[in-house]
Amino acid sequence: MKHVIAIIRMNMMNATKQALIDAGFPAFTVRKVVGRGRGNVDYRVVQGAEAGAPEAIARLRDDGPMLVPKRMMSLAVPDKAVPKLIEAVLRVNRTGKRGDGKIFVLPLEDAIRIRTGEHSTAAIS
Repeated sequence: MKHVIAIIRMNMMNATKQALIDAGFPAFTVRKVVGRGRGNVDYRVVQGAEAGAPEAIARLRDDGPMLVPKRMMSLAVPDKAVPKLIEAVLRVNRTGKRGDGKIFVLPLEDAIRIRTGEHSTAAIS
């Protein structure tokens, strides 16, 4: 089993949710998070600068890290389902621009369904 964590843009949440459901992954957890990558970027400011707003252009020149709001999705899936899950997330979220997000795949030792006591893949199916 694997624990897959996807950090995506806020505005991609609904499309990603639908893509996961369509791909057969109806169960997931989502959290609001803020973070930043290597760059010192607030994408709302970048959009304003691209539109020619002088305030946004000046703000891009300011020093200091900016945290960008994102969504973090978490899914427990069988090993064989990981490629299909990753493909669904990439298909919706890959724009080719900085800030598209990240996907992390971690080993998951066990899962237990509290209601029934089922373990492993039976608990996540």
